[in-house]
This record gives sequence, C-alpha cells and structure tokens, in this order.
Amino acid sequence: MDTTETLVTYELKGAVALIGLNRPEKRNAISDRFVEAIDEAVQRAQREARAGVIFGHGKHFCAGLDLAEHSEKPLFEAVKGSRRWHAVFDGIERGTIPFVAAISGAAVGGGFELAASTQIRVADQTAFFALPEGQRGIFVGGGGSVRIARLIGAPRMGDMMLTGRALKATEAEAWGGVSYVVAEGEALTKAVALAEQMATNAEFTNYAIINALPRIADMSSEDGLFAESMVASLATMTDDAKDRLRAFLEKRAAKVQDPNA
Repeated sequence: MDTTETLVTYELKGAVALIGLNRPEKRNAISDRFVEAIDEAVQRAQREARAGVIFGHGKHFCAGLDLAEHSEKPLFEAVKGSRRWHAVFDGIERGTIPFVAAISGAAVGGGFELAASTQIRVADQTAFFALPEGQRGIFVGGGGSVRIARLIGAPRMGDMMLTGRALKATEAEAWGGVSYVVAEGEALTKAVALAEQMATNAEFTNYAIINALPRIADMSSEDGLFAESMVASLATMTDDAKDRLRAFLEKRAAKVQDPNA
C-alpha cells in the first residue's frame, strides 16, 4: 500500500483504487493539505483504475473541516480554500471513473460533503451524518449546499444545519443520502464489491453516466432530452458497446435477474 504524504493511502486492487483517509487520531478531519493529498490520489486513480473506493482509516469516515486551521484563515484565504475543495470534489463527482464512499462512524460536515461527491455511498450501522455548521457559526463550504441538498432536499439539509440533527445510517438512506446500509464493519467490503462490478462496465458508458446525468439534471426538460439523445448515440458508436450488444444478441451475456425470484 502506497502513501500520499501519509495523509492518504493508496492501493490498487485489480481495476479498483482504494483511497484511505489516514488521519484517524483526528477522526480524519480535513485540512488544506489533506484536500491536496485526496486530489493527488484521485487523479492517480483516474489514470490507473476503472473505479475507486474512498474510505476512512480507523473508526470514522471523516469528521469534516479541521476547525483549528479554518479559524485562523483571513477572509479571502477562506474563499480560495472553499473553491479548492469545490474543484477537488468536482474531480470525484465528474471525473473519468466512478467512486464509492465506504462510510463508518462520522460523516460530519465536510465529511458528508466528500461522501456526497461520490456516485454511490455505502454506510454501515455505525455511521452517522451531521451538518453542525449552525452551531459552529459557519456555513458549508465544500459543495454541500449543492450536492447534499440535491441528495436529501434543501429543507431536510436546512433542518440538519439549523438544529444540529444527526442521522443514523438508516435515516440517511430513507432521505436519499445513502445508497446502501450494511452491517457494522461491512461498508468497505460492500463498496469494493460495487466498485469491482462497475469496473467491468463499458468505460465510455461509465464516463457518460458520471458526467451527463448531473448536467442533464441542471437542464430544462427539452434540453435534457436533446442531450440524452446525443450521449446515447455516442455510446452506441464505441467498439465496446458493439461487442457487448453482439454478445447479448448471441445470448452470451447475462440477463437482468429478477430480484423477486
């Protein structure tokens, strides 16, 4: 397992990159150096892997912003720091490969924002989610007002920020913030299994899903439908798509399984 400065670990497991937040003594709280280490690992994953998993070493995924560092920043430095978080997390959300967040323990503030930038979130029964910015006298700055609000809705996000409400994993799933809930200690195993499955998809299709869907969501219905037609047509033109469609027609590809069977 390689380390990126020591703040972030990196391991390539077949076609899947495992990116570990490695500041357990601080519950993996995010500093500016930590953000740069995450970015370096994410960029490496997009060069070497077909899918990625982000997880936290220790008991917690990420307890959010390192408030000791944040409180010392001048105004414009804080603005630039927030915009850097946006750029790095956007590289996860709209990059070239899909990412899964494996969440245990705290996914608080910036930790929830980081998880929200991944395509799929897996939480075990120890996970909890909170946005305590209202109680800290600050505001989300890592993209949460866009990403988290679109996952769970602005009113529910406002509830969490105004009241300090913390959600269990099952509550976060019911609200749309989590994709899967698993038993304690099983988040990373499930996340890796999902990433391995996604890594077998057509590379262009994964790219289109990551980059087209969020943009279409920002469009009017008519513009979205037009964009969908363009992306769908491009996808069918790839050699990978032609090979996979041929395999399906020749009954060499697995069919969709009925989950009720």
